[in-house]
Amino acid sequence: MSHERTVRPIGIAILAMGGEGGGVLADWIVDLAEHAGFMAQSTSVPGVAQRTGATIYYVEFHPVATGPNDPEPVLALVPVAGDVDVVLASELMEAGRAVQRGLVSADRTTLIASTHRVYSMAEKTAMGDGRVDSQRFIEAGKQAARRFIASDFAVLAERSGSVISAVLFGALAGAGVLPFKRADFEAAIERGGVGVESSLKAFEAGFAAAAADATPTAPAAATAALPPDARLMALEARIRAEFPAEVHQTLYLGVRRLVDYQDVAYGGEYLDRLAAIRDCDSAPAKSLLNETARHLALWMSYEDTVRVADLKIRSGRFQRVREEVKASRAQLLHINEFLHPRVDEIADTLPAGLGRWLMQPGWARRLVERMTREGRVVRTSSLWGFLQLYLVASMRCLRRRSLRYAREMAACDRWLASITELAGQDYALAVEVAQCQRLVKGYGDTHARGMRSFTAIEAALPALRRHGEAAQRVRALREAALADDSGKRLADLLGQWQLPAIE
Repeated sequence: MSHERTVRPIGIAILAMGGEGGGVLADWIVDLAEHAGFMAQSTSVPGVAQRTGATIYYVEFHPVATGPNDPEPVLALVPVAGDVDVVLASELMEAGRAVQRGLVSADRTTLIASTHRVYSMAEKTAMGDGRVDSQRFIEAGKQAARRFIASDFAVLAERSGSVISAVLFGALAGAGVLPFKRADFEAAIERGGVGVESSLKAFEAGFAAAAADATPTAPAAATAALPPDARLMALEARIRAEFPAEVHQTLYLGVRRLVDYQDVAYGGEYLDRLAAIRDCDSAPAKSLLNETARHLALWMSYEDTVRVADLKIRSGRFQRVREEVKASRAQLLHINEFLHPRVDEIADTLPAGLGRWLMQPGWARRLVERMTREGRVVRTSSLWGFLQLYLVASMRCLRRRSLRYAREMAACDRWLASITELAGQDYALAVEVAQCQRLVKGYGDTHARGMRSFTAIEAALPALRRHGEAAQRVRALREAALADDSGKRLADLLGQWQLPAIE
């Protein structure tokens, strides 16, 4: 048997989400191989949903030209663990999934991955901060692969006005792991005939990034200076005059969030509420004040129908959607919003007395439930759709009189009073109680579940304070609630410690 007949095929796995051009990338690679005279084929296995599993495209080609009388090589239909030469991942978690599946091997595989994140459903729906540490994926890629090439290819695609598949194709060329020249790769794009100019520009960016082969690191958090805002000058001056320097940055961010959410006076109320915590926090690092300030800003900017409507009609959102779908100025863009407000969310928006009346059994509640049963689609890019949400957003002026505001601020004030009382007796416990606000978030069922867990821990505090490890136990209860949105873990732990059960 000749040496050519024993040459092993080259396998390339592509993990990409919908709309990222994974199929086009696979087609380019097949076209590249076939124009070199090689036998090639590609297959794909779709994921079950946009962010619960990306489509896996698999390309395999025999890197030796075959003659007319030579037998055709047998090529695999799917990637096999430990037998893949190149893995291309369009997002960092997809690279991690490739490592987990065994597609990346230290003796053979070149892993090329984008370091940006598109958060999975499990990360988005977690009660707490469900985001996986990006650095863990990067370290896993370094350890698992023979060679790991990583950069934020999504940013390069955006700058090039193309999709990430073209950047990954350039990175594949720049890696130098396939038996083709750069001109061969570019010719494959030109033969495709669609978006050639932007694809070649993106290809160039990917090629340069791979050729540099810089050591990948997780994206750093933005630390840019806050832009000036004339409305906040008095509040920021008050922060500098009345609060310690250790918490200034947190307070600046807090008042900006709340002024945007409601008005300047609301930012002042935020600082008023924090004055008692400031006075009882004697620790040099001001950990209690910082944590309370951070979580109080989140609590006071609770999500309601007014906030949702406001965010959906902002000019920045229209511009962001246009950029995401890459619509040109000459193209019409329609944005449809699916809204399904329930009777309790509508009642929460109304003045407290009217809201309580609507929540009572009767003809009014039945009528609203019938009208909102199916939900509705509102086209915010149309005048009528925009005006509907504008009307809801304009109810911001009624927010302080609403049923939801009364309920949220009553619970918030109890939380602040508890922190103030605990600060002088058990500082660590006070910090843990401050962090329990993480449970209070969202609206509808999400908010109800979180508030039940928060109330259960609040009710257990008197019994916990008699225990020597109260702070550690509150932290354990909070983490149990964040780890399980059904409340079972928290209920089990409360039962184990003979504490009041969740109501």
